[in-house]
Amino acid sequence: MGGIGNHLHWDHLSPPLGIAMMLKTLLLSSCLGWVYCQDSSIMSAEEKNTIREQIVEMFDHAYGSYMKYAYPADELMPLSCRGRVRGLEPNRGDIDDSLGKFSLTLIDTLDTLVVLNKLDEFEEAVKKTVRDVRLDNDVVVSVFETNIRVLGGLLGAHVMAELLRERGERMQWYEDELLHMAKDLGHRLLPAFNTSSGLPYPRVNLRYGVLNPLSRTGTESDTCTACAGTMILEFAALSRLTGDSVFEEHARKALDVLWEKRQRGSDLVGTVINIHNGDWVRRDSGVGAGIDSYYEYLMKAYILLGDNVYLERFNIHYSAIMKYISQPPLLLNVHMHNPTVSVRSWMDSLLAFFPGLQVLRGDLKPAIETHEMLYQVTKQHKFLPEAFTTEFRVHWGQHPLRPEFAESTYYLYKATGDPYYLRVGQSIVEKLNAYARVPCGFAAVQDVRTGTHEDRMDSFFLAEMFKYLYLLFTEKSQLPFDIDDFIFTTEAHLLPVSLSTTQRPCKGNNTVEAPTLIQEEDMFTYSCPSTQTLFPNNPSFAKTIRDSYKYLTGVGRAFHSLPVREIELPLHDTGMEPVEFLKSMGISLTPLHEAASSDSEHKGVYRVKLVAEVSQAPEDEVLPIIVQLISPPFLGRTVLTGGPAKFGMDLTKKEHGVKGSIVKSSPYTACGPIHNEDELKGHIALALRGDCMFAGKARRLQEAGAVGVIFIDNREGSNSEETPLFQMVGDGDSTADLLDLPLVFLFSREGAVLTAALEEHSNVDVLLLPKERQLGHEKPVGMNIKFRLAEEGELDEGLLARGPTLEFVLENGEVRLEEKGEEVLLEKGEVRLEEEEEKGEEVLLVEEEEEKGEVRLEEEEELGGKERAGERHCTAVSDDGSTEPCSEQAGQTSPSDSSETLDINNSGPPDTDV
Repeated sequence: MGGIGNHLHWDHLSPPLGIAMMLKTLLLSSCLGWVYCQDSSIMSAEEKNTIREQIVEMFDHAYGSYMKYAYPADELMPLSCRGRVRGLEPNRGDIDDSLGKFSLTLIDTLDTLVVLNKLDEFEEAVKKTVRDVRLDNDVVVSVFETNIRVLGGLLGAHVMAELLRERGERMQWYEDELLHMAKDLGHRLLPAFNTSSGLPYPRVNLRYGVLNPLSRTGTESDTCTACAGTMILEFAALSRLTGDSVFEEHARKALDVLWEKRQRGSDLVGTVINIHNGDWVRRDSGVGAGIDSYYEYLMKAYILLGDNVYLERFNIHYSAIMKYISQPPLLLNVHMHNPTVSVRSWMDSLLAFFPGLQVLRGDLKPAIETHEMLYQVTKQHKFLPEAFTTEFRVHWGQHPLRPEFAESTYYLYKATGDPYYLRVGQSIVEKLNAYARVPCGFAAVQDVRTGTHEDRMDSFFLAEMFKYLYLLFTEKSQLPFDIDDFIFTTEAHLLPVSLSTTQRPCKGNNTVEAPTLIQEEDMFTYSCPSTQTLFPNNPSFAKTIRDSYKYLTGVGRAFHSLPVREIELPLHDTGMEPVEFLKSMGISLTPLHEAASSDSEHKGVYRVKLVAEVSQAPEDEVLPIIVQLISPPFLGRTVLTGGPAKFGMDLTKKEHGVKGSIVKSSPYTACGPIHNEDELKGHIALALRGDCMFAGKARRLQEAGAVGVIFIDNREGSNSEETPLFQMVGDGDSTADLLDLPLVFLFSREGAVLTAALEEHSNVDVLLLPKERQLGHEKPVGMNIKFRLAEEGELDEGLLARGPTLEFVLENGEVRLEEKGEEVLLEKGEVRLEEEEEKGEEVLLVEEEEEKGEVRLEEEEELGGKERAGERHCTAVSDDGSTEPCSEQAGQTSPSDSSETLDINNSGPPDTDV
């Protein structure tokens, strides 16, 4: 998926049904406008030029390696420094269906050469293609991959060659040779559409077609939705450039079938469909692998061809996606017939294109949310894993240098002008150079957790990745043509949007609009979104959205005081941080069960304010652990503060702590077999955070004979003064119970002190023990919170004067904590106040579980012993601040409770800065 033009112009705006609207040009950047956000440093022109030159150098390294070591083979094997020829290398299954002995990488890269202003290289590459490439090969290829990579590559290169020829400077010898090759290839793909439904076979033999006895194909019965639905751009462009309507007609028919076979209740499609009868084989629905470019091509077919039908279909699908699949920042997979049911707990990396498509749709907020989530995952794992869980752990560790994240980054930058996205692009460039570059090109990453490489450099790396990165850092004036006159295919090949007006629709276009297409419209149904509509006079719009998701994958940045303090935590996330962050503020959460059924959404749910004062009381909180350097020359004077683990040895039960010499683990991440077991035996191991789970590292190090483990944060600059401590959690494996060694987590800055000491001195002894014991103090006192109800506005000002006061505002779907003039917003959390109808009770019993230090809001179902049923319990607060219990009959109101204030008595300021 790629960029499109800068502005919209209509002959007239027709109703949603009836007259088809013609799209003249689409200029995204001026329509969306430029918004500079305040959270990112502006990137200077010099710095952009430097990064752009770096991207060109990287492209030269990759393309030059292919031409030197692999051409005319389809792909480069960057570790072996030779070409991958189908049949000569071990078979890789479906991956090899892209290879057709037609110099795939060269054809896929042709129009990238023009974008990067390498016009001499382009002209030479076109000559090689015309002279050397043959399509009459007895090889079975993927219809989908051959269409988007080879047919799209030939068409994009033809358009570029024609553009240069018309200028009169280059390509004067060119006589549409690439277009003739494209037409030849189109006819070789057409036999795949010879099915009873009109959906194409997934594979075709370039020489013998499908049903020929020599074809070795035609026995398949299924294809993926994207495979059948990602033909219209290339086939329609081929028809309109050659005047042969047969290609566009077949691609339209396939789209018509998919539309008719959608699930009418949800308006979603499945992942795999039977090509003969149209029955769904796999009914899971998402926006990732198997479906992705079907949605993309509906939107882009409208842009390229000006046919209103495609946009209306896309809008109906998009509404369903946003209703069932999009749960910002996540994009889930659901059952198409029962879309409220999620069918898997992981996401695949191909969905990273979707924020870019949302930009085209004008829906920037969810685009920013999902993109930020993806960025956080890349920061955690260096690259997007091929699949990752909803908790952002690796599901499949491969990364074949996919360009979809760079694509969406490009779109968001063009839509917002926010230099933040330039920094994201810069990080992509740096990670490719640091972790994927090899002497003969760039190698795919076999596992992001280990950084091992795979002998693979797919053609899309040159066709898409460098195109998007280069355009991200390039001004329009620096390009050899007007990028706004083109739309990118899913393989980032360039097709002119003028096809909708300069070439008439093909005869045989019998796709008609139907009354079933009527749907509720919004402001962007038929118009390009306007920045002023999206976020008028609010240049920090994108930043405020991103900030909601900066705690997704681990402990985030330090919290800094602002005039109005706002923190949004993703409480839907099951990770450790939200709860631990709240605990650092003295707030302990207890999960509340959801209501029994969705039809009683508002039953027993109230909007109230909780006004709280903080008093000191025992509280279950993160207990700091210290690493004390006790060997000379430190002699106990150097003390480093760290966090504990929820598994392994409980250091609070070791009277004198655990003492030992420290030794670095090899490998340092401890994510593979331990190589220095002899050195570790009987010592405390140092291990770097990242690449695998804490518990997995601890198991390996315990088996190697270590008597303790100190984990060091891999995020440069983190420290215990600015970042709240947290407890390391296990991985859910029952073997975590077998771990009996002490585990401590040090942030980067503290860890650097320890590693520097080890480098300077051959032997460093440390003592691990709870911080309270080292300081000689008793256990620090936590916070106990008591509440009584109060109506809004009835807060006694005298109460505020006695000390720091927190005000809890509970509304649907959110909890607000307001401190005099200050506010903290915790989204996604919900507190339910449940009413017991049978007894007519209106007030909750507030109980404290002293052992756990948790505050529960519960309703008293049975009052035993001293109280009788129907009574309610509260805490009365006297004028001098003392408290005493009180009770009264349900339905009665005493003077002390008429204010319905939830009061928290405070005997001192809180020990954390909210």
